[in-house]
Amino acid sequence: MTDSKYTRQTVTEVRTWVPGKLFSLRVTRDPAYAFQPGQFARVGLPADLDAPDAEPTVWRAYSMVSGPHQPWLEFYSIVVPEGEFSPRMAQLQPGDALYVDRTPFGFLTLDRFPTGDHLWMLATGTGLSAYLSILDDPAVWQRFERIVLVHGVRTAAELAYRDEIAAWQRSAAPGQLQYLPIATREALPGMPQARITTLIADGSLERLAGLPLHPAQARVMLCGNPEMLADARKLLGEQGFAPGRRGIPGTFAVENYW
Repeated sequence: MTDSKYTRQTVTEVRTWVPGKLFSLRVTRDPAYAFQPGQFARVGLPADLDAPDAEPTVWRAYSMVSGPHQPWLEFYSIVVPEGEFSPRMAQLQPGDALYVDRTPFGFLTLDRFPTGDHLWMLATGTGLSAYLSILDDPAVWQRFERIVLVHGVRTAAELAYRDEIAAWQRSAAPGQLQYLPIATREALPGMPQARITTLIADGSLERLAGLPLHPAQARVMLCGNPEMLADARKLLGEQGFAPGRRGIPGTFAVENYW
């Protein structure tokens, strides 16, 4: 069932990262659906999964993991146990329907940064999604000399898509992509056990990356939980970073679809 606002797509693959907690869905893609890397989709389900042909009435925003050139869409999700949407989405299997709004949304895209030498991608949890789509775009490798991908999680089990990230590191120029997995509830080899914002505040993130986190060279993307976003925005603002406004390019960009 479709109308002018959404299309009915079909689940083709399910990946479980942490049973009962983290999963990814791959679905078919309408040929007319075009988006920029870093944007998000509104995806919908009927209120009653036992009536799969009913119109979708519950909608949520999910960044695309997949790149714009791929013939499918992929979404990465956490299960919110008491949530209205994610537990139902987690039940979907290949052949089931997922509805996708025809219009992509969001501004966490490379065109926010017309200049800059270093790109810092800071994410917590499933906020990683948008960066995976961006890293799948050849443009990011051509534009930035160095890319630092920071993924904050609770435990190592939550570090999804590590194989894909490692493949980009192998195919990029030596040292062009630096991956910093940061866990708060266990120690990872060679990494501090801390929140991303703590590492920004005390300078540890710069030392880990071996790069200055300074608006003269760095462009920063933020995607994750609201507390991290609020704290990181404040810290970056104190260091001279500013969002774009009224056609003036910025030095950091934020996506918050909670």
